[in-house]
Amino acid sequence: MLHELSIETSRKFEIVDITGDVQRLVWKSGITEGIVVVFTRHTTTGLLINENENGLLLDIKEKMEELIPEGAGYAHDRIDSNAHSHLRAGLLLNPEVIVPVEEGELVLGTWQRILFVELDGPRRRKLLVKVCSCNC
Repeated sequence: MLHELSIETSRKFEIVDITGDVQRLVWKSGITEGIVVVFTRHTTTGLLINENENGLLLDIKEKMEELIPEGAGYAHDRIDSNAHSHLRAGLLLNPEVIVPVEEGELVLGTWQRILFVELDGPRRRKLLVKVCSCNC
């Protein structure tokens, strides 16, 4: 089953925990064993699995700014001044994450969460969530 998940961001850089939304889609699908694939359709966003802890989220933001600063003379900035967002998404994040499903639940570690990273907001974003059944 393919689902669409809408996210409304409110800041230029924002990390949104979407774990609960993805879990609800797994429950809605009725699938008990398989995988879920979450995919962002935007080149200035990304996904990661990590801990949703305020200090860590701040560290992620600060490290991205340090590694790929805004306005550093990128060629793409001639078009719309968001090259840093494209570079951060393409070099530091993933457009997708894959999570196993067992007994109808996402199989994540104790502190693991599915995090959506907005790099060029605020915007309305769309994610695709594919819930796949398997008899493995």
